[in-house]
Amino acid sequence: MQKHIVLYPLLFAAIHMKAQLPSVQEVYQVFQAKCISCHDHASPEGGLDLEGSGATAYLRAVNVAQNLTNVNPSNASALGNGLKRVYPGRPDRSFLFRKINGGFEPTIAALHQDEGAAMPNYPGTPLTDAEKEIVRQWILYGAKTAGVQFNKPVVEAFYNTGGEKSFPDGPPPAPAPGEGFQIKMGPFYLAPGTEVEYYQKYELELPADVEVNRLALQMSGYSHHFIVYNFTGNGDDAIPHGLRLDANHFDINLVAAVQEQTDLKLPETTAFKWGKDIVLDLNSHYINYSAAFPYQCEAYLNVYTQPSGTAEQEMFAALLVNPFIPIPNNGNVITHTKPEFQFGADSIYVWGLMGHTHKYGRSYKVWKRLPNGQKGEMIYNASCPFGIPGCSSQYFDYRHIPLRYWEPLLPIKWGDGIIHEASWVNEGPVAVNFGPTSDDEMMVLIAFYTLDPVTVGAAEPESEVAEKQILVVPNPAYGSAAFYLPGVSEVRQFRLFDLAGREVLRRDGIAGNSFEIGLGDLSPGIYLFHADGRTGKLVVE
Repeated sequence: MQKHIVLYPLLFAAIHMKAQLPSVQEVYQVFQAKCISCHDHASPEGGLDLEGSGATAYLRAVNVAQNLTNVNPSNASALGNGLKRVYPGRPDRSFLFRKINGGFEPTIAALHQDEGAAMPNYPGTPLTDAEKEIVRQWILYGAKTAGVQFNKPVVEAFYNTGGEKSFPDGPPPAPAPGEGFQIKMGPFYLAPGTEVEYYQKYELELPADVEVNRLALQMSGYSHHFIVYNFTGNGDDAIPHGLRLDANHFDINLVAAVQEQTDLKLPETTAFKWGKDIVLDLNSHYINYSAAFPYQCEAYLNVYTQPSGTAEQEMFAALLVNPFIPIPNNGNVITHTKPEFQFGADSIYVWGLMGHTHKYGRSYKVWKRLPNGQKGEMIYNASCPFGIPGCSSQYFDYRHIPLRYWEPLLPIKWGDGIIHEASWVNEGPVAVNFGPTSDDEMMVLIAFYTLDPVTVGAAEPESEVAEKQILVVPNPAYGSAAFYLPGVSEVRQFRLFDLAGREVLRRDGIAGNSFEIGLGDLSPGIYLFHADGRTGKLVVE
Protein backbone atom coordinates (compact mmCIF):
# COMPACT_ATOMS: atom_id res chain seq x y z
CA MET A 1 0.00 0.00 0.00
CA GLN A 2 2.85 2.37 0.75
CA LYS A 3 3.85 2.65 -2.91
CA HIS A 4 0.54 4.35 -3.78
CA ILE A 5 1.22 7.33 -1.51
CA VAL A 6 3.64 8.83 -4.05
CA LEU A 7 1.47 7.99 -7.02
CA TYR A 8 -1.88 9.27 -5.80
CA PRO A 9 -1.19 13.03 -5.56
CA LEU A 10 0.04 13.00 -9.15
CA LEU A 11 -2.84 10.79 -10.24
CA PHE A 12 -5.53 13.00 -8.75
CA ALA A 13 -3.91 16.18 -10.05
CA ALA A 14 -4.33 14.64 -13.50
CA ILE A 15 -7.90 13.56 -12.73
CA HIS A 16 -9.02 17.09 -11.90
CA MET A 17 -7.48 18.41 -15.12
CA LYS A 18 -9.04 15.80 -17.41
CA ALA A 19 -12.32 16.63 -19.16
CA GLN A 20 -14.96 13.91 -18.95
CA LEU A 21 -17.53 12.75 -21.44
CA PRO A 22 -21.19 13.01 -20.39
CA SER A 23 -21.88 10.18 -17.95
CA VAL A 24 -24.43 8.59 -20.28
CA GLN A 25 -21.72 8.30 -22.93
CA GLU A 26 -19.30 6.70 -20.45
CA VAL A 27 -21.92 3.98 -19.85
CA TYR A 28 -22.54 3.68 -23.58
CA GLN A 29 -18.83 2.93 -24.09
CA VAL A 30 -19.16 -0.02 -21.69
CA PHE A 31 -22.11 -1.31 -23.71
CA GLN A 32 -20.16 -0.95 -26.95
CA ALA A 33 -17.18 -2.87 -25.57
CA LYS A 34 -19.08 -5.76 -23.99
CA CYS A 35 -22.75 -5.92 -25.00
CA ILE A 36 -23.62 -5.10 -28.61
CA SER A 37 -22.65 -8.45 -30.14
CA CYS A 38 -25.99 -9.63 -28.68
CA HIS A 39 -27.79 -6.31 -28.31
CA ASP A 40 -27.07 -4.42 -31.50
CA HIS A 41 -29.48 -2.11 -33.25
CA ALA A 42 -30.29 -4.46 -36.11
CA SER A 43 -31.27 -7.61 -34.19
CA PRO A 44 -31.29 -6.97 -30.43
CA GLU A 45 -31.66 -10.07 -28.29
CA GLY A 46 -34.76 -9.88 -26.12
CA GLY A 47 -35.63 -6.57 -27.78
CA LEU A 48 -32.84 -4.83 -25.80
CA ASP A 49 -30.97 -2.46 -28.12
CA LEU A 50 -27.75 -1.24 -26.50
CA GLU A 51 -26.26 0.14 -29.73
CA GLY A 52 -28.95 2.70 -30.48
CA SER A 53 -29.41 5.03 -33.40
CA GLY A 54 -28.17 8.54 -34.07
CA ALA A 55 -25.60 10.51 -36.03
CA THR A 56 -23.05 10.70 -33.19
CA ALA A 57 -21.93 8.47 -30.32
CA TYR A 58 -23.57 10.86 -27.87
CA LEU A 59 -26.92 10.78 -29.66
CA ARG A 60 -26.77 6.99 -29.83
CA ALA A 61 -26.02 6.92 -26.09
CA VAL A 62 -29.04 9.13 -25.41
CA ASN A 63 -31.23 6.91 -27.57
CA VAL A 64 -30.13 3.82 -25.61
CA ALA A 65 -30.75 5.58 -22.30
CA GLN A 66 -34.26 6.58 -23.37
CA ASN A 67 -35.01 2.96 -24.26
CA LEU A 68 -33.85 1.83 -20.82
CA THR A 69 -34.95 4.44 -18.29
CA ASN A 70 -38.35 3.83 -16.69
CA VAL A 71 -39.13 1.24 -19.37
CA ASN A 72 -40.78 -2.02 -18.34
CA PRO A 73 -38.64 -5.13 -18.89
CA SER A 74 -39.88 -7.80 -21.29
CA ASN A 75 -39.15 -10.48 -18.68
CA ALA A 76 -42.42 -11.34 -16.92
CA SER A 77 -40.80 -12.19 -13.58
CA ALA A 78 -38.90 -8.90 -13.42
CA LEU A 79 -41.99 -6.97 -14.45
CA GLY A 80 -44.06 -8.71 -11.77
CA ASN A 81 -41.53 -7.70 -9.14
CA GLY A 82 -41.88 -4.01 -10.05
CA LEU A 83 -38.51 -3.64 -11.78
CA LYS A 84 -37.73 -1.31 -14.65
CA ARG A 85 -35.00 -1.85 -17.21
CA VAL A 86 -33.35 1.08 -15.43
CA TYR A 87 -35.02 2.63 -12.39
CA PRO A 88 -33.35 6.04 -11.89
CA GLY A 89 -31.47 6.19 -8.57
CA ARG A 90 -32.10 2.53 -7.71
CA PRO A 91 -29.72 -0.15 -9.02
CA ASP A 92 -31.57 -2.66 -6.81
CA ARG A 93 -34.76 -2.05 -8.83
CA SER A 94 -33.04 -1.91 -12.23
CA PHE A 95 -33.28 -5.18 -14.17
CA LEU A 96 -30.26 -4.22 -16.29
CA PHE A 97 -28.06 -3.99 -13.19
CA ARG A 98 -29.44 -7.24 -11.78
CA LYS A 99 -28.45 -8.94 -15.04
CA ILE A 100 -24.84 -7.68 -14.90
CA ASN A 101 -24.41 -7.81 -11.10
CA GLY A 102 -23.16 -11.37 -10.66
CA GLY A 103 -22.46 -10.92 -6.93
CA PHE A 104 -20.69 -7.57 -7.39
CA GLU A 105 -23.25 -5.88 -5.11
CA PRO A 106 -23.83 -8.42 -2.31
CA THR A 107 -27.08 -6.84 -1.05
CA ILE A 108 -28.81 -7.66 -4.35
CA ALA A 109 -30.02 -11.25 -4.56
CA ALA A 110 -28.82 -13.56 -7.34
CA LEU A 111 -30.91 -13.81 -10.47
CA HIS A 112 -33.94 -16.07 -10.20
CA GLN A 113 -34.14 -18.79 -12.85
CA ASP A 114 -37.20 -17.08 -14.29
CA GLU A 115 -35.13 -13.93 -14.93
CA GLY A 116 -32.90 -15.60 -17.51
CA ALA A 117 -29.12 -15.70 -17.81
CA ALA A 118 -26.64 -13.13 -16.56
CA MET A 119 -25.21 -10.57 -19.01
CA PRO A 120 -22.96 -10.70 -20.87
CA ASN A 121 -23.48 -14.43 -21.34
CA TYR A 122 -20.87 -15.32 -23.93
CA PRO A 123 -17.24 -16.31 -23.17
CA GLY A 124 -14.35 -13.90 -23.00
CA THR A 125 -16.20 -10.64 -22.33
CA PRO A 126 -16.99 -10.37 -18.62
CA LEU A 127 -17.56 -6.90 -17.27
CA THR A 128 -14.84 -5.71 -14.92
CA ASP A 129 -15.81 -4.39 -11.48
CA ALA A 130 -14.89 -0.89 -12.66
CA GLU A 131 -17.25 -1.24 -15.66
CA LYS A 132 -20.08 -2.53 -13.46
CA GLU A 133 -19.50 0.43 -11.15
CA ILE A 134 -19.68 2.90 -14.03
CA VAL A 135 -23.11 1.50 -14.94
CA ARG A 136 -24.21 1.57 -11.29
CA GLN A 137 -23.01 5.16 -10.79
CA TRP A 138 -24.96 6.34 -13.81
CA ILE A 139 -28.11 4.71 -12.38
CA LEU A 140 -27.46 6.02 -8.84
CA TYR A 141 -27.16 9.58 -10.09
CA GLY A 142 -30.55 9.38 -11.81
CA ALA A 143 -29.73 7.85 -15.24
CA LYS A 144 -29.50 11.31 -16.79
CA THR A 145 -28.87 11.89 -20.48
CA ALA A 146 -26.89 15.14 -20.10
CA GLY A 147 -23.93 16.32 -18.06
CA VAL A 148 -21.27 14.69 -15.91
CA GLN A 149 -22.76 13.24 -12.73
CA PHE A 150 -19.85 11.26 -11.26
CA ASN A 151 -16.07 11.28 -11.47
CA LYS A 152 -15.20 8.28 -13.62
CA PRO A 153 -11.40 8.58 -13.09
CA VAL A 154 -11.87 8.42 -9.31
CA VAL A 155 -14.04 5.30 -9.70
CA GLU A 156 -11.45 3.68 -11.99
CA ALA A 157 -8.62 4.60 -9.62
CA PHE A 158 -10.48 2.95 -6.74
CA TYR A 159 -10.86 -0.34 -8.62
CA ASN A 160 -7.65 -0.37 -10.64
CA THR A 161 -5.13 1.20 -8.26
CA GLY A 162 -6.62 0.97 -4.77
CA GLY A 163 -8.77 2.84 -2.27
CA GLU A 164 -10.51 2.68 1.09
CA LYS A 165 -14.04 1.49 1.88
CA SER A 166 -16.63 2.60 4.39
CA PHE A 167 -17.32 -1.09 5.10
CA PRO A 168 -14.15 -3.05 4.27
CA ASP A 169 -15.66 -6.30 5.61
CA GLY A 170 -18.78 -6.01 3.47
CA PRO A 171 -22.27 -4.68 4.17
CA PRO A 172 -23.61 -4.88 7.73
CA PRO A 173 -26.12 -7.71 8.24
CA ALA A 174 -29.71 -6.86 7.35
CA PRO A 175 -32.63 -7.60 9.72
CA ALA A 176 -33.74 -11.23 9.73
CA PRO A 177 -36.66 -12.10 7.46
CA GLY A 178 -39.89 -10.98 9.07
CA GLU A 179 -38.11 -8.47 11.38
CA GLY A 180 -37.65 -5.65 8.88
CA PHE A 181 -35.55 -4.59 5.90
CA GLN A 182 -32.35 -2.79 4.93
CA ILE A 183 -31.91 0.45 2.95
CA LYS A 184 -28.60 1.28 1.30
CA MET A 185 -27.40 4.71 0.19
CA GLY A 186 -24.45 4.73 -2.21
CA PRO A 187 -21.78 3.97 -2.96
CA PHE A 188 -20.40 7.28 -4.13
CA TYR A 189 -16.71 8.07 -4.44
CA LEU A 190 -14.50 10.86 -3.11
CA ALA A 191 -11.02 11.87 -4.22
CA PRO A 192 -8.49 12.44 -1.40
CA GLY A 193 -9.16 15.54 0.68
CA THR A 194 -12.65 16.18 -0.70
CA GLU A 195 -16.15 16.04 0.77
CA VAL A 196 -19.74 15.90 -0.42
CA GLU A 197 -23.25 15.89 1.00
CA TYR A 198 -25.92 14.06 -0.98
CA TYR A 199 -29.68 13.63 -0.73
CA GLN A 200 -31.68 10.79 -2.26
CA LYS A 201 -35.42 10.31 -2.61
CA TYR A 202 -36.17 6.71 -1.67
CA GLU A 203 -39.56 5.06 -2.28
CA LEU A 204 -40.28 2.06 -0.08
CA GLU A 205 -43.58 0.76 -1.55
CA LEU A 206 -44.52 -1.03 1.65
CA PRO A 207 -47.30 -3.63 1.38
CA ALA A 208 -49.12 -2.12 4.39
CA ASP A 209 -48.81 0.51 7.12
CA VAL A 210 -46.16 -0.46 9.68
CA GLU A 211 -44.70 0.65 12.98
CA VAL A 212 -40.92 1.05 13.29
CA ASN A 213 -39.55 0.21 16.73
CA ARG A 214 -35.84 0.32 15.90
CA LEU A 215 -33.59 2.11 13.42
CA ALA A 216 -29.94 1.08 13.11
CA LEU A 217 -28.09 3.83 11.20
CA GLN A 218 -24.69 2.65 10.02
CA MET A 219 -21.87 4.56 8.36
CA SER A 220 -18.10 4.86 8.75
CA GLY A 221 -15.97 7.24 10.79
CA TYR A 222 -15.50 9.37 7.66
CA SER A 223 -19.19 10.26 7.73
CA HIS A 224 -20.13 13.60 9.28
CA HIS A 225 -23.80 12.66 9.56
CA PHE A 226 -26.58 10.45 8.27
CA ILE A 227 -30.11 11.92 8.34
CA VAL A 228 -33.41 10.36 7.32
CA TYR A 229 -36.45 12.49 6.46
CA ASN A 230 -39.87 11.58 5.13
CA PHE A 231 -42.00 13.60 2.74
CA THR A 232 -45.49 14.69 3.74
CA GLY A 233 -48.37 15.20 1.35
CA ASN A 234 -47.06 15.58 -2.18
CA GLY A 235 -43.69 16.94 -1.10
CA ASP A 236 -41.76 14.37 -3.14
CA ASP A 237 -43.49 15.12 -6.47
CA ALA A 238 -40.98 17.73 -7.64
CA ILE A 239 -37.92 15.90 -6.28
CA PRO A 240 -35.87 14.07 -8.94
CA HIS A 241 -34.65 10.51 -8.49
CA GLY A 242 -31.00 9.78 -7.82
CA LEU A 243 -28.26 11.33 -5.74
CA ARG A 244 -28.55 15.11 -5.67
CA LEU A 245 -26.52 17.94 -4.12
CA ASP A 246 -29.39 20.30 -3.29
CA ALA A 247 -31.70 19.62 -0.36
CA ASN A 248 -34.48 21.22 -2.41
CA HIS A 249 -37.14 19.61 -0.24
CA PHE A 250 -40.29 20.95 1.34
CA ASP A 251 -43.20 19.30 3.18
CA ILE A 252 -40.68 17.21 5.08
CA ASN A 253 -40.46 15.60 8.53
CA LEU A 254 -37.39 14.38 10.37
CA VAL A 255 -37.23 10.62 11.02
CA ALA A 256 -33.75 10.35 12.57
CA ALA A 257 -30.39 12.13 12.57
CA VAL A 258 -27.07 10.82 13.90
CA GLN A 259 -23.38 11.72 13.68
CA GLU A 260 -21.95 8.27 14.21
CA GLN A 261 -23.10 4.69 13.89
CA THR A 262 -26.16 4.51 16.14
CA ASP A 263 -28.75 1.88 16.98
CA LEU A 264 -31.97 3.65 17.94
CA LYS A 265 -33.97 1.10 19.93
CA LEU A 266 -37.16 2.93 20.85
CA PRO A 267 -38.81 2.44 24.26
CA GLU A 268 -40.82 -0.76 23.97
CA THR A 269 -44.26 0.88 24.02
CA THR A 270 -43.39 3.45 21.31
CA ALA A 271 -42.79 3.39 17.57
CA PHE A 272 -42.51 5.59 14.52
CA LYS A 273 -45.62 5.15 12.37
CA TRP A 274 -45.00 4.75 8.63
CA GLY A 275 -47.81 4.66 6.09
CA LYS A 276 -47.46 2.20 3.23
CA ASP A 277 -46.92 5.07 0.79
CA ILE A 278 -44.12 6.70 2.77
CA VAL A 279 -41.26 8.18 0.72
CA LEU A 280 -37.97 8.86 2.50
CA ASP A 281 -35.29 11.45 1.76
CA LEU A 282 -31.85 10.16 2.76
CA ASN A 283 -29.01 12.58 3.53
CA SER A 284 -25.38 11.45 3.81
CA HIS A 285 -22.36 13.71 4.34
CA TYR A 286 -18.90 12.19 3.87
CA ILE A 287 -15.42 13.67 4.14
CA ASN A 288 -12.38 11.84 2.72
CA TYR A 289 -9.70 12.56 5.32
CA SER A 290 -7.12 10.55 3.37
CA ALA A 291 -4.41 12.46 1.54
CA ALA A 292 -3.63 9.49 -0.68
CA PHE A 293 -6.58 7.25 -1.46
CA PRO A 294 -10.07 7.55 -2.98
CA TYR A 295 -12.91 6.64 -0.64
CA GLN A 296 -15.99 4.51 -1.24
CA CYS A 297 -18.86 6.09 0.73
CA GLU A 298 -21.85 4.04 1.86
CA ALA A 299 -24.56 4.34 4.51
CA TYR A 300 -27.08 1.74 5.64
CA LEU A 301 -30.37 1.92 7.48
CA ASN A 302 -31.75 -1.22 9.10
CA VAL A 303 -35.48 -0.76 9.71
CA TYR A 304 -37.15 -3.06 12.26
CA THR A 305 -40.94 -3.23 12.08
CA GLN A 306 -43.97 -4.47 13.96
CA PRO A 307 -47.66 -4.63 12.98
CA SER A 308 -49.57 -1.36 12.91
CA GLY A 309 -51.47 -0.77 16.17
CA THR A 310 -48.90 -2.45 18.44
CA ALA A 311 -47.38 0.67 20.05
CA GLU A 312 -49.11 2.70 22.76
CA GLN A 313 -47.43 5.97 21.73
CA GLU A 314 -46.10 7.39 18.49
CA MET A 315 -42.50 8.59 18.56
CA PHE A 316 -41.79 11.90 16.80
CA ALA A 317 -38.55 13.56 15.74
CA ALA A 318 -37.77 17.22 15.13
CA LEU A 319 -34.91 19.42 13.93
CA LEU A 320 -34.72 22.60 16.01
CA VAL A 321 -32.60 24.99 13.95
CA ASN A 322 -30.99 28.35 14.56
CA PRO A 323 -30.00 29.56 11.06
CA PHE A 324 -28.81 32.99 12.25
CA ILE A 325 -25.32 32.30 13.63
CA PRO A 326 -22.76 34.79 12.24
CA ILE A 327 -19.33 33.69 13.47
CA PRO A 328 -16.46 36.12 12.77
CA ASN A 329 -12.96 34.72 12.33
CA ASN A 330 -11.45 36.61 15.27
CA GLY A 331 -10.42 33.62 17.38
CA ASN A 332 -12.85 34.53 20.17
CA VAL A 333 -15.57 32.35 21.65
CA ILE A 334 -18.83 33.19 19.86
CA THR A 335 -22.08 31.99 21.45
CA HIS A 336 -25.60 31.91 20.04
CA THR A 337 -28.72 30.99 21.99
CA LYS A 338 -32.24 30.14 20.87
CA PRO A 339 -35.42 29.33 22.85
CA GLU A 340 -37.87 26.71 21.58
CA PHE A 341 -41.43 26.79 22.94
CA GLN A 342 -45.06 27.13 21.97
CA PHE A 343 -47.51 29.25 23.94
CA GLY A 344 -50.39 27.29 25.40
CA ALA A 345 -49.04 23.92 24.26
CA ASP A 346 -49.26 20.80 26.38
CA SER A 347 -46.26 18.87 27.59
CA ILE A 348 -44.00 16.75 25.41
CA TYR A 349 -42.01 13.78 26.68
CA VAL A 350 -38.41 13.73 25.50
CA TRP A 351 -36.64 10.44 24.77
CA GLY A 352 -33.46 11.85 23.23
CA LEU A 353 -31.55 15.07 22.44
CA MET A 354 -28.47 15.60 20.28
CA GLY A 355 -26.75 18.81 19.22
CA HIS A 356 -24.96 19.37 15.92
CA THR A 357 -22.20 21.77 14.85
CA HIS A 358 -19.33 21.71 12.38
CA LYS A 359 -15.58 22.00 12.93
CA TYR A 360 -15.49 25.37 14.74
CA GLY A 361 -17.95 24.12 17.37
CA ARG A 362 -16.78 24.17 21.01
CA SER A 363 -19.93 23.34 23.00
CA TYR A 364 -23.64 22.53 22.78
CA LYS A 365 -25.92 22.80 25.83
CA VAL A 366 -29.65 22.65 26.57
CA TRP A 367 -31.62 23.95 29.55
CA LYS A 368 -35.24 23.77 30.58
CA ARG A 369 -36.77 27.19 30.00
CA LEU A 370 -38.42 28.85 32.99
CA PRO A 371 -41.80 30.64 32.68
CA ASN A 372 -39.93 33.98 32.80
CA GLY A 373 -37.84 32.97 29.76
CA GLN A 374 -34.62 32.35 31.70
CA LYS A 375 -32.49 29.22 31.85
CA GLY A 376 -33.50 26.60 34.38
CA GLU A 377 -32.07 23.13 34.88
CA MET A 378 -29.37 22.06 32.39
CA ILE A 379 -30.49 18.81 30.77
CA TYR A 380 -27.86 18.31 28.03
CA ASN A 381 -24.15 19.00 27.71
CA ALA A 382 -22.48 17.66 24.58
CA SER A 383 -19.03 18.05 26.19
CA CYS A 384 -19.85 15.31 28.73
CA PRO A 385 -20.06 11.57 28.11
CA PHE A 386 -23.50 10.66 26.72
CA GLY A 387 -24.60 14.32 26.98
CA ILE A 388 -25.21 14.05 30.75
CA PRO A 389 -24.32 17.35 32.53
CA GLY A 390 -22.05 17.39 35.54
CA CYS A 391 -18.90 15.65 34.27
CA SER A 392 -15.64 16.86 35.77
CA SER A 393 -13.63 16.61 32.54
CA GLN A 394 -15.34 18.15 29.54
CA TYR A 395 -14.36 17.53 25.92
CA PHE A 396 -16.32 18.54 22.81
CA ASP A 397 -15.88 16.41 19.67
CA TYR A 398 -17.98 17.88 16.87
CA ARG A 399 -17.61 14.66 14.85
CA HIS A 400 -19.14 12.53 17.63
CA ILE A 401 -21.63 14.71 19.48
CA PRO A 402 -23.49 12.43 21.91
CA LEU A 403 -27.17 11.59 21.92
CA ARG A 404 -28.65 11.67 25.43
CA TYR A 405 -31.52 9.33 26.27
CA TRP A 406 -34.16 9.43 29.02
CA GLU A 407 -36.12 6.37 30.18
CA PRO A 408 -38.59 7.11 31.62
CA LEU A 409 -39.02 10.01 29.22
CA LEU A 410 -38.34 13.59 30.34
CA PRO A 411 -41.50 15.75 30.60
CA ILE A 412 -41.15 19.26 29.21
CA LYS A 413 -43.98 21.76 29.49
CA TRP A 414 -43.91 22.99 25.91
CA GLY A 415 -45.41 26.33 26.85
CA ASP A 416 -42.18 26.95 28.78
CA GLY A 417 -39.97 24.97 26.41
CA ILE A 418 -36.20 24.69 26.30
CA ILE A 419 -33.19 26.87 25.51
CA HIS A 420 -30.32 25.54 23.42
CA GLU A 421 -26.95 27.22 23.07
CA ALA A 422 -23.83 26.56 21.01
CA SER A 423 -20.36 28.12 21.01
CA TRP A 424 -17.68 28.32 18.34
CA VAL A 425 -14.11 29.55 17.92
CA ASN A 426 -13.38 30.51 14.32
CA GLU A 427 -9.66 30.69 13.63
CA GLY A 428 -10.18 30.06 9.94
CA PRO A 429 -9.54 32.33 6.97
CA VAL A 430 -13.03 33.87 6.73
CA ALA A 431 -16.14 34.60 8.77
CA VAL A 432 -18.76 31.88 8.51
CA ASN A 433 -22.50 31.48 8.92
CA PHE A 434 -25.06 28.71 8.74
CA GLY A 435 -24.41 26.37 5.82
CA PRO A 436 -24.15 22.72 4.72
CA THR A 437 -20.42 22.09 4.24
CA SER A 438 -17.70 21.56 6.83
CA ASP A 439 -16.39 25.03 5.93
CA ASP A 440 -19.73 26.48 7.06
CA GLU A 441 -21.30 26.08 10.49
CA MET A 442 -24.54 24.77 11.95
CA MET A 443 -26.61 25.02 15.10
CA VAL A 444 -29.15 22.19 15.07
CA LEU A 445 -30.76 20.30 17.94
CA ILE A 446 -32.30 16.91 17.19
CA ALA A 447 -35.15 15.84 19.50
CA PHE A 448 -37.09 12.58 19.83
CA TYR A 449 -40.33 12.81 21.82
CA THR A 450 -43.87 11.57 22.42
CA LEU A 451 -46.99 13.59 23.16
CA ASP A 452 -48.07 11.51 26.15
CA PRO A 453 -46.28 9.75 29.01
CA VAL A 454 -44.78 6.37 28.20
CA THR A 455 -45.03 3.28 30.38
CA VAL A 456 -41.56 1.76 30.67
CA GLY A 457 -41.56 -2.07 30.84
CA ALA A 458 -43.08 -2.98 34.19
CA ALA A 459 -41.40 -6.40 34.09
CA GLU A 460 -37.95 -4.81 34.05
CA PRO A 461 -37.73 -1.63 36.14
CA GLU A 462 -35.39 1.13 35.05
CA SER A 463 -33.01 0.39 37.94
CA GLU A 464 -32.60 -3.19 36.74
CA VAL A 465 -32.06 -2.07 33.15
CA ALA A 466 -29.40 0.41 34.32
CA GLU A 467 -27.51 -2.35 36.10
CA LYS A 468 -27.02 -4.16 32.77
CA GLN A 469 -25.77 -1.18 30.76
CA ILE A 470 -22.38 0.26 29.99
CA LEU A 471 -22.20 3.04 27.43
CA VAL A 472 -19.12 3.94 25.36
CA VAL A 473 -18.49 7.01 23.18
CA PRO A 474 -17.18 7.18 20.61
CA ASN A 475 -17.16 3.58 19.47
CA PRO A 476 -15.24 3.02 17.19
CA ALA A 477 -12.73 5.19 19.04
CA TYR A 478 -9.40 6.81 18.26
CA GLY A 479 -7.11 8.30 20.91
CA SER A 480 -9.53 7.94 23.83
CA ALA A 481 -12.94 6.62 24.82
CA ALA A 482 -15.38 7.57 27.58
CA PHE A 483 -17.33 4.97 29.59
CA TYR A 484 -20.53 5.47 31.60
CA LEU A 485 -22.19 2.97 33.97
CA PRO A 486 -25.71 4.12 34.93
CA GLY A 487 -26.92 3.25 38.39
CA VAL A 488 -23.57 3.02 40.22
CA SER A 489 -21.68 5.50 42.40
CA GLU A 490 -18.21 4.15 41.63
CA VAL A 491 -16.52 1.61 39.35
CA ARG A 492 -14.59 -0.94 41.35
CA GLN A 493 -12.65 -2.47 38.46
CA PHE A 494 -12.27 -1.98 34.70
CA ARG A 495 -10.35 -4.46 32.52
CA LEU A 496 -9.73 -4.43 28.76
CA PHE A 497 -8.74 -7.57 26.80
CA ASP A 498 -7.64 -8.26 23.24
CA LEU A 499 -9.30 -11.07 21.27
CA ALA A 500 -6.59 -13.50 22.39
CA GLY A 501 -7.75 -12.96 25.98
CA ARG A 502 -4.70 -10.96 27.07
CA GLU A 503 -5.35 -8.11 29.50
CA VAL A 504 -4.08 -4.88 27.91
CA LEU A 505 -5.43 -2.29 30.35
CA ARG A 506 -6.70 -2.25 33.92
CA ARG A 507 -8.02 0.42 36.29
CA ASP A 508 -9.24 -0.08 39.84
CA GLY A 509 -11.24 2.08 42.24
CA ILE A 510 -12.63 4.70 39.83
CA ALA A 511 -14.54 7.42 41.65
CA GLY A 512 -17.91 8.15 40.03
CA ASN A 513 -19.71 6.25 37.29
CA SER A 514 -18.01 7.80 34.24
CA PHE A 515 -14.38 7.81 33.21
CA GLU A 516 -12.12 8.15 30.18
CA ILE A 517 -9.22 5.94 29.06
CA GLY A 518 -6.41 6.71 26.64
CA LEU A 519 -5.99 4.36 23.69
CA GLY A 520 -2.74 5.68 22.24
CA ASP A 521 -0.74 2.55 23.11
CA LEU A 522 -3.26 0.12 21.59
CA SER A 523 -3.14 -1.26 18.06
CA PRO A 524 -6.27 -0.85 15.93
CA GLY A 525 -8.67 -3.73 16.39
CA ILE A 526 -11.48 -5.15 18.52
CA TYR A 527 -11.21 -5.36 22.31
CA LEU A 528 -13.50 -6.73 25.03
CA PHE A 529 -14.03 -5.00 28.36
CA HIS A 530 -15.35 -5.97 31.79
CA ALA A 531 -16.52 -3.40 34.33
CA ASP A 532 -18.16 -4.52 37.58
CA GLY A 533 -19.84 -7.50 35.95
CA ARG A 534 -20.85 -5.69 32.77
CA THR A 535 -19.23 -6.53 29.45
CA GLY A 536 -18.96 -5.00 26.01
CA LYS A 537 -16.90 -4.50 22.88
CA LEU A 538 -14.64 -1.56 21.97
CA VAL A 539 -13.36 -0.95 18.44
CA VAL A 540 -10.07 0.99 18.28
CA GLU A 541 -9.32 2.69 14.96
